[in-house]
Amino acid sequence: MGFLAPWFLAGAVAVGLPFWIHLLRQYRSTPHPFSSLMFFERRTQSSIKHRRLRYLLLLSLRVALLLLLALAFANPFVSRSNAGTGSRKMLIVAVDNSFSMRYGDHLARAKQLALNALSNLNSGERGQVLTVGSRIHFMTQSVEDADQLKAAIQSIQPSDERSSFGEFARALRTIAQSSRTPLEVHFVSDLQKSSLPPAFADLRLGQDTNLIFDSVADSKDPNWLVESVTAPAKIYDPKKVRVQAVIANIGGDAAKRTVSLALDGKVLESKSVDVPANGRVGAEFLSLESPHGFHKGEIRIEPADPLREDDRFPFAIERSDPHPVLFLHAAGEQRDELYYRAALESVSEAGFVLEPLAVEQAGNQAFSKYAFVVLSDTGPLPPGMENSLRSYVNSGGSLLVVLGVHSAAQPRVPVSNEPIQGSSYASREGDRFQIVATADAEHPSLRRANKLDGVQFYQVIRVDPGQSRVLARLTNQLPLLLEKQVGEGRVLVFASTFDKISNDFPLHTSFVPFVEETARYLGGQHDQSTNVAVDSYVELRSAKDQGASVEIVDPDGKHPLSLQEATTTQSFQMSREGFYEIHRTNGREEMVAVHADRRESDLTPVPKETLELWRNTGRGSDIPSAGAESASAARPWSLWRYALLLVLIIAIIESVIASRYLSVEKEAA
Repeated sequence: MGFLAPWFLAGAVAVGLPFWIHLLRQYRSTPHPFSSLMFFERRTQSSIKHRRLRYLLLLSLRVALLLLLALAFANPFVSRSNAGTGSRKMLIVAVDNSFSMRYGDHLARAKQLALNALSNLNSGERGQVLTVGSRIHFMTQSVEDADQLKAAIQSIQPSDERSSFGEFARALRTIAQSSRTPLEVHFVSDLQKSSLPPAFADLRLGQDTNLIFDSVADSKDPNWLVESVTAPAKIYDPKKVRVQAVIANIGGDAAKRTVSLALDGKVLESKSVDVPANGRVGAEFLSLESPHGFHKGEIRIEPADPLREDDRFPFAIERSDPHPVLFLHAAGEQRDELYYRAALESVSEAGFVLEPLAVEQAGNQAFSKYAFVVLSDTGPLPPGMENSLRSYVNSGGSLLVVLGVHSAAQPRVPVSNEPIQGSSYASREGDRFQIVATADAEHPSLRRANKLDGVQFYQVIRVDPGQSRVLARLTNQLPLLLEKQVGEGRVLVFASTFDKISNDFPLHTSFVPFVEETARYLGGQHDQSTNVAVDSYVELRSAKDQGASVEIVDPDGKHPLSLQEATTTQSFQMSREGFYEIHRTNGREEMVAVHADRRESDLTPVPKETLELWRNTGRGSDIPSAGAESASAARPWSLWRYALLLVLIIAIIESVIASRYLSVEKEAA
């Protein structure tokens, strides 16, 4: 027995207080009236009677109360050994069923080792089976039935997930805290180094956790794989398509591989590559003949190796016609259109066809067929055109408004209705030009435009931002690029021109990226990627799509969402390799290709030293040897709660007895 805070025992000196109350208190006598004391003889009265202890039971209770209170604050403890409570343990059998376990017969061997580990389950002990991937899946509850545990092990199937040893360690800590029982954990895995978390602290185990590793990895498991594929999500001209693939060799000797490009299961082209030992090589295909619509593409390598699943890499493409863009300009003013067209056509596979038209000839134009519309310094619009444009934007269309000298005399910006306050010229006496001072580099239009660095602006139109979001400002704080949400669409306002007169923007390298990214943004091509890794999420609805139904078809052709989930789920996690189809209520369809995380293809094992350090985090600090079980380690068992309970009981008894003695004294008086 010991004390965790022995200095509180000094409070035991307070036991003198009850003795002072019972013994040394002043003796008081009851005075009686008398005529005179002259006939009385003076003598000393003995005080022995008054020094005699009274109410011994009450005194004992008060002394015990103070002693127990000091004892409780000193926090007494006794050393208890877990071995004293019995040698029972909880058996955890964890099987790695991540993507890498598809290598050869690794998973079959792992299941056999897991079945062998059940022989460590003694009578009366409980066991549990779980699988380790990016998440921990509990195959059973904590049970004593060995047959149920065996059936769970035999039902384990390989997954496409990436294993996470950090998640595994966290799950073991949770089990140890909830069970309060020593754990014997048999972890059957290929023990990939790539599954380790960034910080070793994330691998820590709970106390009394004995982690035993059963590896199914061979000393040298070479692997050839398709590491990555770069392909456009949409193609408009099959002869201008470029598909690039990287073939990797991990742990193997130099070898020759045949790389094939397949579309919808049909091989279109094949070529041979030499893959260096522990190296990479690229392969490129320069055409992709395909009909219109969505297609399932794939890059394959042959001959196959024991991990066949990473010898192919899926990707999704959509063949469609270029989207028309309406470019409205003032009659006789075509310089802006010349520079804008040159920039747009210089982009490979931009997916847009520019249709220029004088604004005076566009009175009856149907705007709904265009990906977006450009108003290039048109001046006053024909009657009814602005209402048609506003209706087009409200319905989800996009509008790019370019302001110049013809716009300076107008009272407001078309459709967005922000006030125009005239124009600003750079004078010879002052600053000869303005440059961009601030820009939102995260906005899609400016992401690759280098914040329009170095562009000189000689004339800009003064626009009151109002409710618009300012994306770029000049050094004189005038807004240069503004965006406003109008209904379900958007209006982007550029407060200068593209004609190389009001600025030198078309002469800078940032002009083409600005035109390309702005066109993709306004044309709705800045959507999520169509080629993602397993466990990625796809957004199903935006704020304006709440309540709309979204249908998902998984690689097996099944519908993983219920009717209620199809109208409420915000995002969906794609947990399997293959092709997912997404059908939205507005008629928009998507195809997403999902591939396994290629870090799973690196079968390099964790060093033995790291595994031993991990295993040691579950052992007690006072264990003398590696073979000793932490379950038998002595641990302090605090007794302060019991001491406080006795203090409470004695305080109640003391109060009852003290009140009884006081009532007797009052009656005697």
